[in-house]
Amino acid sequence: MLTPRQEQVLRKVILTYQETAQPVGSKALAQDEELGVRASTIRNDLAQLEEHGLLAHPHTSAGRVPTDAGYRYFVDRLLPEPVRDHSVELSLVRLQIDEAMRVATETLSQVTDLLAVVSAPPIDTSTVRHVEVLSLQPQVLMVVVITSTGGVTKRVFTYEDAVDPGLVSWAGEYLNERLVGLGLGARTLRSRLADPSLAQREQAFLATLAPAFTQLAETAEDTLYVDGAARLLSEHRVQDVTQINELMNMLERRVTLLEFLRAAVGTRDVVVGIGAENPVPALHSLAIVASGYGLPQRALGTVSVIGPLTMDYPSTIGTVREVAHQLSRFVTDVYEDA
Repeated sequence: MLTPRQEQVLRKVILTYQETAQPVGSKALAQDEELGVRASTIRNDLAQLEEHGLLAHPHTSAGRVPTDAGYRYFVDRLLPEPVRDHSVELSLVRLQIDEAMRVATETLSQVTDLLAVVSAPPIDTSTVRHVEVLSLQPQVLMVVVITSTGGVTKRVFTYEDAVDPGLVSWAGEYLNERLVGLGLGARTLRSRLADPSLAQREQAFLATLAPAFTQLAETAEDTLYVDGAARLLSEHRVQDVTQINELMNMLERRVTLLEFLRAAVGTRDVVVGIGAENPVPALHSLAIVASGYGLPQRALGTVSVIGPLTMDYPSTIGTVREVAHQLSRFVTDVYEDA
């Protein structure tokens, strides 16, 4: 266990290193009136902190830098209570889900000055809001499905013979009457597309249109919104070229990042991954702060930022928590109104 003074010294080293990106020595700390001790005492504290694995000597420098374990101790025990950041205003009211995700990601990146990553709710959590069956040509139809979360999908169907316009009109009315409000992954949706009470002609026609609904949730990919890559790479925040390459590859292979975020955030609380704690090699020299958002009984997505180990943890944690809170409120309103 560290003494209160050693914890204070560790906190000062981390905060100073965040500001200067330079190893912190005992002379600089001795000038801090808040510590109020001599340089010799601080040197002893620094040596003890290094023995605990919380600080390290870079090269032959007399100063110390925080280790991953030091940052972990700082995050777990030395952070002040995060203050709600009222400057984070997403203006999400009446926005569709995709626009809300984009605004949330941009706002998160701007406020933290870091790389922001937000995952949208999976499509199978939404319901059908409206259906259009449109005749593009006598033999070509397009089915447009608008979901409760604002998603719009379309699918084109081509037939050997011209399709009766009356059948097209009937199909649009029937599908809106029978499918609106149903979840895209619901079994009920399939049963209503195969209604035995309909005439054989109508049943056969609906069967040709069924893939526009039954395959929608199966083929859709989860959407990931990313903003601020340039911020992360600026000012030499990430100096290891190999790490930069691995990070960019992970952003391109979004499935890998999605899987990592899902595994990292099992609850709505904020999760902090520091350096080598992260299982993904691309994040071994970085820190990630992430939180889940969603409905009261169901997680729908994640809010996260990726940045250097020297990031401002209290502010970043508070901002991520606030954005996740606002997104949870927004999606709850959207799903309740669906």
